[in-house]
Amino acid sequence: MKGLLGKKLGMTQVFTEDGTLIPVTVISAGPCTILQKKEKASDGYESVQLGFADKKEHRANRPETGHAKKAGAVPKRFVREIRGMNPADYELGQEVKADLFNEGDVVDITATSKGKGFTGAIKRHNQARGPMTHGSRYHRGPGALGAIDPMRVFKGQTLPGRMGGEKVTVQNLEVVKVDTDKNLVLVRGSIPGPKNSYVTIRSAVKAR
Repeated sequence: MKGLLGKKLGMTQVFTEDGTLIPVTVISAGPCTILQKKEKASDGYESVQLGFADKKEHRANRPETGHAKKAGAVPKRFVREIRGMNPADYELGQEVKADLFNEGDVVDITATSKGKGFTGAIKRHNQARGPMTHGSRYHRGPGALGAIDPMRVFKGQTLPGRMGGEKVTVQNLEVVKVDTDKNLVLVRGSIPGPKNSYVTIRSAVKAR
């Protein structure tokens, strides 16, 4: 298992040798600093904690500052723990860069999706609308809310509400190109979140 933290820069396209166009997402992956290692003997599981993007000292609280100093680093804006990474392969304070992944690798990417605000049932849950003519009084409403007898709305009912802003993982994305000089990873297709949002890249758990 390998993992990196990064920032989504946007989308572009690359061409293969035979002229095939591939849409890709550009991710600024690293350098990430190893802030903590957890081992099975002491913590019950193995993982490596990574930190990405320096935070100004006056914006960090004392626990953040002290935690980073143990690794000889400065506080980080984006910190995530990645299970499955072997802590024996890394040193505290070590920098991990984009060359951790290679062209052709298959990865899972986790990010926070774009927030859409308060939306109706049609947009939020892909429901069908009612007829718009012939005296219909049902157009874009949520429809029937359940049986008559319980006299209440069941939990989980597909109703209007806030949409987006959720943790989303897209699996089995191919790494098309890795630019080690600029620490860029180009991944086939789109990933969640707006530009300049933070993402987590892991080796695919269901790689085909």
